[in-house]
Amino acid sequence: MRQLKENTRTWARAAGIRAIKTVAQTAVATIGTSAVLEGVDWRMVISASVLAGLLSLLTSVAGLPEVDG
Repeated sequence: MRQLKENTRTWARAAGIRAIKTVAQTAVATIGTSAVLEGVDWRMVISASVLAGLLSLLTSVAGLPEVDG
């Protein structure tokens, strides 16, 4: 039971880090694209970034190289 808890904690940490990186990358890309087009739609930036983070977490359910060893 203790090992399962530790594995879950390790997975959650790795998946969270990946999701945060994905959110940041999506935000930078969306802001950069919008800036070129003369206006940043902050709702779109936030929406796209949150969606990317959620998809990253869902993808992580399939497995993470950092955790799988």
